[in-house]
Amino acid sequence: MKYFFTGLIVLLIFGCKEHPPKEKQSPPQEVLKKAPDTIINEVIIAKAKPKFKSFEGLADTTFVRLADFSDGFAYDLRYATENNFLNAKVYDCAECYTRVKTAKALLKANAEFKKNGVKIKFYDCYRPNAVQYKMWEIVPNPQYVANPKKGSIHNRGGAVDITLVTLNDEELDMGTDFDFFGKKAYHDNLDLPQKILDNRKLLKETMERHGFWSIRTEWWHYNLSSASKDKVANFKWNCD
Repeated sequence: MKYFFTGLIVLLIFGCKEHPPKEKQSPPQEVLKKAPDTIINEVIIAKAKPKFKSFEGLADTTFVRLADFSDGFAYDLRYATENNFLNAKVYDCAECYTRVKTAKALLKANAEFKKNGVKIKFYDCYRPNAVQYKMWEIVPNPQYVANPKKGSIHNRGGAVDITLVTLNDEELDMGTDFDFFGKKAYHDNLDLPQKILDNRKLLKETMERHGFWSIRTEWWHYNLSSASKDKVANFKWNCD
C-alpha cells in the first residue's frame, strides 16, 4: 500500500507539469516556393506602374511638363544641345513644357498615331521669350527666327517641332533633318520619294485633325490654333 501511494504521488506531480508547446507546423514546401515569388511580383508591378498627373483643376493656359502626363512620347530636344542650326546650347535643360490645352491635344494626336504604329518625337516645345532673344542675337533673320519683340507661338506654349518614330523609336524618313531651311523641307514640295510624302502626310493630317496647323516651309513645325492669342510667356523650366 505504501508503494501504491508513493507511485500515485509521483504520477500526480509529473502529470500536473505543463506540456511543452507543440511546434508550429511549417507550411507545405510548395507554398513556400510560391510565396516569395508572389510577393516579389507584386512589388515589381507596383513600382513599374507609372503614376501620371491629372489635368483636373488646371486651367488651359497653365504650363505643364509633358512627361508628367504620359510616357508615350520620344524626345530629342535639340536646343538643349549644340546639335541645332544655332550651333549653341540655349536651353537650361532638355524638358518639354506646353500649355495644358496643347498637352491635351498632343495626347489625343499621339493616341491616333499609335494606332498606326508610330508616336510623336519632340525636337522643341515651349520656348521662353528670353531664349528667343538669345536666338535672335545669334541669327537675327526673321526667315529662321521669330523677332522676340513680337514673339512666336513657341513663346506662348502652343507650338511644337516634331517628327514621327516607330514604337521602337526608329525615326521615319521625312526627307530632311530638323531645322533644315530649304525647299526640300517645304510641305508643297512633291519632288520626293513616295514614302517620304506618305510619312509627311500622316504627320500633317493627323495633327490637323487635333487642332494644329503647320508652317508651309517647315514639315516639323505645328501650332495649336487656339494658342495664337495667348500671351508671350517667360515661364521657367524646372530642371531638377
